[in-house]
Amino acid sequence: MQVILMDKVVNLGNLGDVVKVKDGYARNFLIPTGRARRATQANMDAFAAQKAELERIAAEKLADAQRRGEKLEGVSVKITQKAGVDGRLFGSVTNADIADALKAQGHDVAKADVRLPDGPFKASGEYAVVLGLHHDVTANITVTVVGEQ
Repeated sequence: MQVILMDKVVNLGNLGDVVKVKDGYARNFLIPTGRARRATQANMDAFAAQKAELERIAAEKLADAQRRGEKLEGVSVKITQKAGVDGRLFGSVTNADIADALKAQGHDVAKADVRLPDGPFKASGEYAVVLGLHHDVTANITVTVVGEQ
């Protein structure tokens, strides 16, 4: 199925690109989330009329993400969890826990922005975490997990 991208989609294309994707990907993800429209002539004409407005909105989102990234760069977060004698946690520290700790410090971060490629933390220690605030903006923070007896 051919679709027009209404936003930048990682590994697919940028705003306004006409790309061919599998039908299920378009019907179940791209179109319902508003990231794409079917590439009909009517939709192409409507996109051409809206293009300047969509580019302005995308630029505002990028500027907002860059501003938030500058505030978050180098921030340190301390999270306390119950742990055993050897430092292994009884539970784990997930991206939701990190997002909640950042919100408590006054930063606006969604749990989907917290990237944990190796999964949740299961031991106490200090970890480097990357926040994906936008497709093109990331911020590095430090998470310290402290075990309590």
